[in-house]
Amino acid sequence: MKRAQADRKKPDPGAEAFAEGVRLLRRNPAFAALRADVCRTEECTTAPPDGWAVADSNGTLHVNPRRRAEPEEWAWALAHCLLHLGFGHLPSAGGTRTQPDAYQAAARCAVVNRFLATFPVGRAPVALPQEYPGGDEEELAARWRRDGLPAVDAAGTAGTAERDQLLVEWRGYGQPDDWSAAFAAALTRTMSAAMDRAGGRIDAATGERLPQRPWNRALNWFVSSYPLLGGIAAGLTVVADAELARAHDIAVAAVNAEAAEIYVNPLRHYSDEEWRFILGHEILHAALRHGERRGGRDPFLFNVAADYVINGWLLEMGVGEMPDGLLHDPQLKGLSAEEVYDRIARDQRRIRRLATLAGKNRPDILGEQLGAPRDYVDLDDFYRRGLQQGFELHQRERGLLPAGLVEEIRALAHPPLPWDARLARWFDEFVPRPEPVRSYSRPARRQSATPDIPRAGRYHPEEEVPRCTFGVVLDTSGSMDRTLLGKALGAIASYAAARDVPAARVVHCDAAPHDAGYLPVEEIAGRLRVHGRGGTVLQPGIDLLERAEDFPPGAPVLVITDGECDVLRLRREHAFLVPRGAGLPFTPRGPVFRMT
Repeated sequence: MKRAQADRKKPDPGAEAFAEGVRLLRRNPAFAALRADVCRTEECTTAPPDGWAVADSNGTLHVNPRRRAEPEEWAWALAHCLLHLGFGHLPSAGGTRTQPDAYQAAARCAVVNRFLATFPVGRAPVALPQEYPGGDEEELAARWRRDGLPAVDAAGTAGTAERDQLLVEWRGYGQPDDWSAAFAAALTRTMSAAMDRAGGRIDAATGERLPQRPWNRALNWFVSSYPLLGGIAAGLTVVADAELARAHDIAVAAVNAEAAEIYVNPLRHYSDEEWRFILGHEILHAALRHGERRGGRDPFLFNVAADYVINGWLLEMGVGEMPDGLLHDPQLKGLSAEEVYDRIARDQRRIRRLATLAGKNRPDILGEQLGAPRDYVDLDDFYRRGLQQGFELHQRERGLLPAGLVEEIRALAHPPLPWDARLARWFDEFVPRPEPVRSYSRPARRQSATPDIPRAGRYHPEEEVPRCTFGVVLDTSGSMDRTLLGKALGAIASYAAARDVPAARVVHCDAAPHDAGYLPVEEIAGRLRVHGRGGTVLQPGIDLLERAEDFPPGAPVLVITDGECDVLRLRREHAFLVPRGAGLPFTPRGPVFRMT
């Protein structure tokens, strides 16, 4: 008697593993909302004899009591059955039910497994494919009726039985349960809670909702209600750290497009409308890539020019309310940031006293990340795609935009040509190709078929060949990078050879000019020996070419420099080839090609 009582009190490992699996499943709010019954008894005749569980349309999970599995495997099997209910595979209804055939049941299992691969719960106790076929249940079922049923894709929880889904007559009271609506509502609540937790709106430890700061409300407003900038706002992070703002002298806000972060000073108090304007200001700085477009211009002056343009657009679009003290001048309406820069650069003493959102004489477009490093994708593609998609949505829902902003968005949608392609176009425009002429004074070789018919021959006139040339003024100072020189000279030699240019006049410049004379274009990048490597004075080299008697007076000159040179006084337009990000200490007359 005592031995029998002891045997009854002995724990059942299988039952304990199953109970732990149920607890793992109920931790997920989406599955916990589906209040299905569980039948795990020896008397249950619906449970699969060699599987894990079967679900019926009354919301009962029939579990095999003899099956042994780990808690993670039970959680996966029960989640699989509940998803059949949540996906509407087992709708509740009265009367006689028609069971799905093997292909339909297998297609539903494949769709459920595909969902569980992205919404993991537990661990699958069966072999699953690495990739799942596309299409919904009906498409998969039709395909498999035609091509045959794959065993792995159709894995369910009924073991070797035909199906783990059972349609039965409704036996409850009142209206049948709507499992799909209950699951959809629970899934929405779960995803919203996860997004709130990731966005810092819910305390990860306690689960309590945190008070939302005004800058976060402003960022969420862009994501939910302003499609033009919503896509970009969703990819940016607001960093509100008073110590960080104090250490880097950020008065109100600043942005780093490379890190996809907006830094705000949480000690500044503004209304929600004013925070919308501030964040919209920084979002446009990042989206329009003002940090990249600055080039060799003064960082603060170009920042001020961009502020004038952006603030005017935001006022015209009615985004928030502009705080006091921000830069705005109605007379600059319709101008680009580059055009405004050219105007304000004449009065730098007054402009230096102005302030951006980062503070007085400080740019709010940051060139370095202030926080911890993070991984990010192709930034140009991210900002360009975000603005383009937002522009399309804005046109459908919100109406008109400032003309200047529309032009910049369209310009971003069509990136500029690479420097080497622009250089090739410059050769096409300014370096003429020697054109042969025909003359009977230079007869052609007669064809063998008609030796008695004279034909005109082709030749290049002597006055034509010298005209088809150009000059190269090469900065060979110590600051010039050898790799940069090689890349520039290689591109020049390639384009000159493609245009049949016989030779080019090359002048090396450091502290004094060194005339290399006319060189065949194939030798410009190959056996060219660079002299000098001293200081940088380019004006004597320009004067040498412009005054040389054997150099055509209208031939173009290409100046290759790193920008650390003297101020050039030019008589006519010349082209300049400089590294990306470098500036020239003078206003160039002619195109500037920036090498990457």
